[in-house]
Amino acid sequence: MRPQEGKRDLLARLKLDLDFVKNNWQGLLLFIVNPIAGMGGKVGLKGTDGEDTLKKAISLGAKKETPNKVKKVLKYIRENIDGIDIITCPAEMGEKECMELGIAPIVIGNISGGKTTYNDTEKAALKMMEEKVDLILFAGGDGTARNIYNSIGDKIPVIGIPTGVKIHSAVFATNPLNAGKVVENFFKNGNIEIRESEVMDIDEEQFREGKVVAKLFGYMKVPYIQEYVQSLKAGGIYSDNVCLEGIADYVIDEMERDYIYLIGSGTTTRKILERMSLPYTLLGIDVVKENRLIAKDANEETILKILRDKKFKIVVSPIGGQGYIFGRGNQQLSPKVIKAAGKENIIIISTPSKLINLKGRPLLVDTGDEKIDRMLKGYYRVIVGYDETYVYKCSY
Repeated sequence: MRPQEGKRDLLARLKLDLDFVKNNWQGLLLFIVNPIAGMGGKVGLKGTDGEDTLKKAISLGAKKETPNKVKKVLKYIRENIDGIDIITCPAEMGEKECMELGIAPIVIGNISGGKTTYNDTEKAALKMMEEKVDLILFAGGDGTARNIYNSIGDKIPVIGIPTGVKIHSAVFATNPLNAGKVVENFFKNGNIEIRESEVMDIDEEQFREGKVVAKLFGYMKVPYIQEYVQSLKAGGIYSDNVCLEGIADYVIDEMERDYIYLIGSGTTTRKILERMSLPYTLLGIDVVKENRLIAKDANEETILKILRDKKFKIVVSPIGGQGYIFGRGNQQLSPKVIKAAGKENIIIISTPSKLINLKGRPLLVDTGDEKIDRMLKGYYRVIVGYDETYVYKCSY
């Protein structure tokens, strides 16, 4: 009887193991990292597409910031989701960050010579069509989203960790931590809404010349949770020109002689320099004092040199449709710059319609530094006309 009893015990144990897997296994997650995403931001290059641009970014002292951002997401996943297997790419395309956090992923593919290109991203995403993954989590910007779309179309749900300079697409979480929360909800909530969201990108060469030429490349499926997933970037509202002139004139009239002013990127802030009859950079950071242009299209290093031991204020405007005031297209205004300025020296300007189009959603920040993001949280007076302000909430 003992051999028979041993068999029953084994079958019982197998049943328990199968029940455990059935009840606890959540699914299969693909994790892809574009390690160079965002490197062109702080050094003022407005992107990192192309080998020549990457070389220039490195020569200007650019550092990789994507790894630290993606580790926040992986840490959240490790601590909050049991039973998912992670498939990732070799070395700095995902494996390295997983291993540093004690996560043992399934590693596929290879990277030629240890260097990553857009081809590696597209190949990895394409291979996942064979592996039948449930969700793709990727880190990068609009260029990375395009690469993944080129391979999978709308066949597999995705969510992006925003680490690039250009984040126009609606396939990204509002910040890295919220990308982890989307992943958690996807695997734990069987009723989560899956929405078709736009994949957008712009021509970087024209972007550097101050021209925004955005193109819709297609749609990908995204697990949609309003508070965690960003909206598509809205275009400028040209009918607000009268409001813009009032805003600009008020900012100019209130400028203090012993302060330097960092004028952020965008068409709203551009109006300030136009009214001062000064040259401007539509998509960069310009530095002015006492009606003089000190620096045009300044990167982080230049800004920090100019501001050493000096008083200054930062003028920014939210991105239309999204509400970001820091961390999208103005990475030159880095955590170091923001900390040196202090929350009290941040001036936010916006047309009323831009705030109305947010439909009650808060202004957002995603600087890459959680302490700075927390510091920036709260309520601000937003200048919406000449000597007219709204009080508006900022979150992250």
